[in-house]
Order: sequence, then C-alpha cells, then structure tokens
Amino acid sequence: MRNVKTFLGIVHILLCLALSGVVLLQQRKQGGFTGIFGGGTQADAGGNQWQRFTGLSKVTVVLTGIFMVTSIILVLY
Repeated sequence: MRNVKTFLGIVHILLCLALSGVVLLQQRKQGGFTGIFGGGTQADAGGNQWQRFTGLSKVTVVLTGIFMVTSIILVLY
C-alpha cells in the first residue's frame, strides 16, 4: 500500500513538471482579456470545439486531467 502511494507521488511530481513545461512552451495569445472571458468573433461559435485547440493545448488538457485524477487519488488514498 505504501509502495503504491510512493509510486503515485512520483508520477504526480513528474506530471507537475511536464504540465509546467507544456504550459510554458505555448505561445501567448494577443487577445488580451477578451480571450479570457470568452470573447471572440461569430465565426468561433459552433462546430467541433476540440479542433480549435493546437497540439500543445490538447496535451495540456490531457495532462491537467491526469494531474487532477492523481491529486484526488493521493488525497483519498
């Protein structure tokens, strides 16, 4: 049981480092505060929202999801 928690802790730390690196590699958007609050053109509405993400954004979403799952598991376990 202790070995599993140690393994999850190491995976969690590696996820922290990977997530930090991927976030820092992304280019900054020039939209200012409009991008934060959901502002955009009418052409952005509708369609498959997943296609709007770049490769690094998709990796960020996946790593964030795994990070949250490991966080919850480490708290509850």
